[in-house]
Amino acid sequence: MGKEAAAVRILVIEDSESVSSMIGMFFSKEGIDGTFIPDGDAGYQEAMTGGYDCLIIDWMLPGMDGVTICRKVREAELDVPVIMLTAKTAEEDQVTGLETGADDYVSKPFSPAALMARIRAVTRRYGKQPQPAEDGIIRTRHFLINEKTREVRLDGETLPGLTPKEFDLLAHFARHPKQVFSREQLIESVWGFGFYGDDRTVDVHVKRLRTKTESEGRQFFHTVWGVGYRFEETGG
Repeated sequence: MGKEAAAVRILVIEDSESVSSMIGMFFSKEGIDGTFIPDGDAGYQEAMTGGYDCLIIDWMLPGMDGVTICRKVREAELDVPVIMLTAKTAEEDQVTGLETGADDYVSKPFSPAALMARIRAVTRRYGKQPQPAEDGIIRTRHFLINEKTREVRLDGETLPGLTPKEFDLLAHFARHPKQVFSREQLIESVWGFGFYGDDRTVDVHVKRLRTKTESEGRQFFHTVWGVGYRFEETGG
């Protein structure tokens, strides 16, 4: 069997929670590993770590603005395609973004399919064309999740005893590493629009997942106070 293509990694620096959520859900369907940062300064620092196949940067951001991030990335000669997102529509603004070093420019509002077409176009030019993820398989540092058989392996060992919703929640988190989700977003994505229970059910399921998967010195499910949760594999 040939070696599986690595998942495409895209950094999205965008302060709108609704825009990031929309992009994140589409990335999940496309098998793309998305990292979402809402602040310009933190986003720039993350971009400079390298390892991303594409940067998607909003023009207006708290901290460093998107045009400055793009300019500094180009000055550092980082070999990565950049797509600018903005509500600005004036031609001179588009020219400014492109002259700063952006490869493409997407005006808000936009459809996820249109954004994906732009991503494929710019990554193709850089030789970083996204490849489809292995059907139904999610791989992370510690987990292998098979969505077809609903089996989970943790560090190579079968993880038994997950309830259906615990499995769905784990799979959703694993598809969106480091992305912060509110309880409402998790209810919508995992339980669906027809759920009428208390959103604290999310807390209960996260607690159960922690009990079943985490150990001393190793954490997967992180509480982001005042917001919700994120999945990040820390520790040994």
